[in-house]
Amino acid sequence: MQFITKNTYLNITGISIVTNLDQCIAYCSSKKVLAIDTETSGLDFLDDKLLLFQIGDSDAQFVIDCTTIPLTPLVPLLKDSSIQKVFHNVKFDYKFIRQGLGIQIENVYDTMLAEAVLHCGKKNFSKSLSATAERHLGMTLSKAEQNSFIGQTKDVHFTLSQIEYAAKDVEILLKIKDSQDKAISVNQLERVVRLENYASLAFADIEFNGIAIDKDVWLKTAEAVGKELNVLEDDLYQMILSDPMFSEFIPKSFNLSLFDNEEDSRINNLKNTFSFSSPKQVLNLFNTIDESLDSVNGKLLLTIKNKHEIIGKYITFKEKEKLYNAYGPSFLEKYLKSDGKIHTSFNQVLDTGRVSSRDPNMQQIPADNIYRNAFVADDGYVFASSDFSSQELCIIATGSQDPVWIQALETGQDLHSVCAELVFDTRWSDAAESNCKFYSKNKAKCNCPKHGKLRTQVKSINFGLAYGMSAHKLSDTLQITLPEAEELIEKYFTAFPRIKNFLTKLGNFGTSNGYIKTFKPYGRVRWFPKWEPYMRDMVEFGSIERASKNTPIQGTGADMTKEALVIIRKYILENDLPVKLVMTVHDQIDTIVHADYADQWKRHMQALMERAALTTIPNGLLKSDTNLSLTWEK
Repeated sequence: MQFITKNTYLNITGISIVTNLDQCIAYCSSKKVLAIDTETSGLDFLDDKLLLFQIGDSDAQFVIDCTTIPLTPLVPLLKDSSIQKVFHNVKFDYKFIRQGLGIQIENVYDTMLAEAVLHCGKKNFSKSLSATAERHLGMTLSKAEQNSFIGQTKDVHFTLSQIEYAAKDVEILLKIKDSQDKAISVNQLERVVRLENYASLAFADIEFNGIAIDKDVWLKTAEAVGKELNVLEDDLYQMILSDPMFSEFIPKSFNLSLFDNEEDSRINNLKNTFSFSSPKQVLNLFNTIDESLDSVNGKLLLTIKNKHEIIGKYITFKEKEKLYNAYGPSFLEKYLKSDGKIHTSFNQVLDTGRVSSRDPNMQQIPADNIYRNAFVADDGYVFASSDFSSQELCIIATGSQDPVWIQALETGQDLHSVCAELVFDTRWSDAAESNCKFYSKNKAKCNCPKHGKLRTQVKSINFGLAYGMSAHKLSDTLQITLPEAEELIEKYFTAFPRIKNFLTKLGNFGTSNGYIKTFKPYGRVRWFPKWEPYMRDMVEFGSIERASKNTPIQGTGADMTKEALVIIRKYILENDLPVKLVMTVHDQIDTIVHADYADQWKRHMQALMERAALTTIPNGLLKSDTNLSLTWEK
């Protein structure tokens, strides 16, 4: 192990201390695989500092003091795509490297991602380096020094234990990779791991680039929601005051304000004794309407919504309150970074293979454009966004080979209306109005009111298939009785026996084998850790069956979107385009492009998305919609 620094404070025997990178570069340049790690003063690549940079392999480790040694001489080595760079949590290190050196690295392998792929579906599973080392090497790593770097910025004097800790992380990474490679081969997960490693750089670029936000637009929307919230709250208090049923909750006397009228004073006094933010108080209030009510859970309240208008008003109030708390001024206070942008962080491998994001969760930004339009492109740039059209429906059609679905998707018919016609038969035909587009324009979506209701029911099933929807869930979604939901599902599968057979096969495979896979060529595996050959727990059996039906659909979609990210990123870099990846939400990928190149990029981006789809759906059934806009849109 060699420590490279220009500081003279360290005088310790047992390690080699040098003042330049010559030996490091000479050794590393001769290798085809290198391990890399960093130690930083914090977790924010924009404002925190890179303190130590470690590179090497199991035989030799070089720990570089970044406070005294510039890393610029390492740039050719780091950019050399013929050398595989092994990390644990590559996105973190990548962002600090890119911020410090202004380079984008290629050909990476992330032991954390590989571990996530190998153990996908297993609960309470740690992907930390220490847990990974213990599983593969039987080695216990001391993490005592892990947090010792936090907050160090000036006059940094590294201790021997810090240096040894930094070197150890590099020393074991290639050994872990060797062990993982064997497990990856046994489970035939080579292609999935390769996809995740390539995709990690696209996710890292999105996190690094961030997405700009117009604070004034955001705050104006928040202010409007805040006003709605106040009106709703006053309406709720007024309902208490005006209904004798709630008399016990009204103060017997009240103080009349000099500045308010009598009604406002009564509301203000009521606010001092009763709060709609208190579930306990609201439950007591609603028990005067329904004594059997034992909570104010939203789904439960929906079942008694018609018993009193205050319940529906309260549900709306809580929805607006949640919206304001999540996306009001506090959103900017929490998440707006020093560069004026929002930088989310992705969890790249969920149980289904999909991704989630946090700090903030950009996938939960309300889908309507009121909030999304507050996110803006950089000066001189516009958004170019592309999403797969009916991605999950195309996956179901391909998996089931249902001829009706395939024909509808191939010919541009409205699939939900086509399905409704077969499910409801004469009810559908009798519901047609004189100007019905379904019958006059190649089975297009029409505006017939009765058709709309029937279409909505079938649409809920079509999309619910991708989530293993049960009759109970359909009943809740459509607000119909359980027998009605069961009858609707039975009619549906009578009309579409191939889809029923497809889903049944998936469910049977998962419950028989304890795992399920996504479509070829990836074959991502999701394990069911509570599975047993002869299961007695029918609740768990049902959970496995539902997951076995939805994972191949959602997971195949995730594989496809990740491949699209990889292809798009590669095309941008190889052609040195004025384009940046800035966001992805499920089946949508968002870039910003210089306005002068926007029209060309729109065509290229659409072609790249559809090329990615061909890997899984080779018949070309799946297309993409690509649009240009000044702000982020759904």
